[in-house]
Amino acid sequence: MRSIIMRLGLTILAGSLVVIYLAAQGGNSITVTHLYAGPNGEARAEKTALNLRPSSLHAGLDETALLKATGAQFLRWPSGTVWEWHTASKRQYVITVSGRGEVEVAGGQKIPLNPGQILLAEDVTGKGHTTRVFGSDDLVLLLVPLAAQ
Repeated sequence: MRSIIMRLGLTILAGSLVVIYLAAQGGNSITVTHLYAGPNGEARAEKTALNLRPSSLHAGLDETALLKATGAQFLRWPSGTVWEWHTASKRQYVITVSGRGEVEVAGGQKIPLNPGQILLAEDVTGKGHTTRVFGSDDLVLLLVPLAAQ
């Protein structure tokens, strides 16, 4: 029973974060920063979009196609943490819940991690990226690992 309540809570939280993000963005898509390993093994980042379509649940709502995930996990990084070059542990969405930080990829490109920011981390091979936590607050992330394609 506790497991069911936890899953329900995670689902509600993830849905709420997406709604908040959509309200801030507007439009027919959700912007996601995609991290991936380039041909030379160095991590790259680019903006990509998850397209929205009218929801089958309720008029006036929009939704993406169903994403197949294997679970959800919260992760807290203490303020001041720096994790030098590492790869993503698995293909996953990384949603910043609270706190502030950044991810740095090849060439010094820095992607801010602010509340509502969504990353699709797929740089599971190669050199990876560096993650830093700024400010006085811990960085709290929601990780949503994706099912194998």
